[in-house]
Amino acid sequence: MKPAHIALALMTAVLWGFNFVMIRIGLESGLPPLLMAALRFVVAALPALWLPRPKVPAGRMVLIGAFLFVGQFALLFTGMAVGMPPGLASVTAQSQAFLTGLFAAAILRERPTRRAVAGMAVAFSGLALIGTTVGGGGVTGAGLALCLGSAASWGLGNVLLRGAGTSPGGPLAFMSWLSLVPILPLLGLSLALEGPAAIGHALANPSWGGIAGVLYVAVVATTLGYGIWGFLMSRYPATTVAPFALLVPITGAASSAFFMGESFGPARLAGMALVLAGLGVTALRVGVAKQPQRE
Repeated sequence: MKPAHIALALMTAVLWGFNFVMIRIGLESGLPPLLMAALRFVVAALPALWLPRPKVPAGRMVLIGAFLFVGQFALLFTGMAVGMPPGLASVTAQSQAFLTGLFAAAILRERPTRRAVAGMAVAFSGLALIGTTVGGGGVTGAGLALCLGSAASWGLGNVLLRGAGTSPGGPLAFMSWLSLVPILPLLGLSLALEGPAAIGHALANPSWGGIAGVLYVAVVATTLGYGIWGFLMSRYPATTVAPFALLVPITGAASSAFFMGESFGPARLAGMALVLAGLGVTALRVGVAKQPQRE
């Protein structure tokens, strides 16, 4: 990868790491999880009012949006609401990196190199070590299962992004139009599962925490973060880009420490070091021929 593209991938990991803190703030403000997910995409889709429509078939857009946005965030937000703290949620979500590799191999016939497999193995051991330090109180079986389902949906969405092409308006236009897809499904799920009374109360009694949470996850994490992610996925193999998301637990942990007072022990610090080492082995390919890419 080019140095500038590596920098973009690292910035995305920082934005997504802090995203888990902002989701928790929004949920604790009283927003029902499915409604919060829907409002996220209402805001994220606003630039579609003036940006050109992507040159991607409507069916492909719906399919990508269904996995990358509807499935991922309906499951993630609900999982965090029923029993997954931000730290553990950020760790669990990153199983998408390995699931992306599996889906890419099965669907796109992208064969990961031995270096990539070794790097992912090292990083996975780091994630497993981090996971042992953030479990405990507040974690439920339902929350864990929902967050793992969210990671699987994200992995499929990553694979579907490959070969989707680019928008005349760039990544921002693509992600803004893609954000139109989940609005009605998520609102429908919220109405059916959370009920009109909960929706009405949340909308009639907005809080600063809820507003800040929705704006961050919509503008920063979705429009900016997924805009960069889509840009990178369209230019490099999924198995090269996806491992950068392994840094999200580290940036998420730092955010939790600063804003929520979360403390870290030797095991968690060692896990972070393993994640960084695995990413370096996977992504920083010294002396290896460059992967084909589109300019």
